[in-house]
Amino acid sequence: MATTPLIWSIGVLLFPQHQLLDAAGPVDHINCHSRTYLEALHLPPSLLNKAPIITWHYISLSDNLDPVATSAGPLQIPSTTLADCPPLDYLLVPGADPRIPLSEATCTFLKARFIEVKGLLTVCTGSLVVAQTGLLDGLNVASNKVVLLMLASQKSLNKNVKWVGDRRFVRDGKVWSAGGVTAGLDLAAEFLRQHLDPELVATVEGIVEYKPNPAQPDPFAHILEGVQLG
Repeated sequence: MATTPLIWSIGVLLFPQHQLLDAAGPVDHINCHSRTYLEALHLPPSLLNKAPIITWHYISLSDNLDPVATSAGPLQIPSTTLADCPPLDYLLVPGADPRIPLSEATCTFLKARFIEVKGLLTVCTGSLVVAQTGLLDGLNVASNKVVLLMLASQKSLNKNVKWVGDRRFVRDGKVWSAGGVTAGLDLAAEFLRQHLDPELVATVEGIVEYKPNPAQPDPFAHILEGVQLG
């Protein structure tokens, strides 16, 4: 009997100078589980039918599709703007400078899409950026530990959020958050583990030769040991 294909529409916010691996790591790892990617590897239909059909939307924060510079590498080409972005199932927010205030348009977009999406994924300082909207108030959230330490020492850390300093990633409701940069890969792996068939996940793990790290123990927890985050 035919099964209904799993279809995901995923948006990625392209902040100027965002950390490239924050976005590229989770995007590429998630996409390696897509039906389009796996069809080229001639996997059996029984496994391919479990793979999601993914459409990616790369979202410009401006009103045009001009290329966006990241922390390294080539310019990123947006596929849509905030105003024109299609409906999303999931939204990924990579790390940007958390000291830069969000524009009114970006805040409005995040608040509106948070109601719509099934999951909001933040990587590194992406959670500190989203925290400006109030959407993370009262939630357990991870972020870049060195930046959390810096903001705590400056007494400028948003105390409405329950910042977690001893895990590589955290899930609280439909908010998924990762610590610094490389933790985004582990967050993506956990997201996939909880949403896809175990056989598919194990197969792709072998294809990409990546063994995900668990949330704990976190080898970088010592950075925030004894620091009051709340």
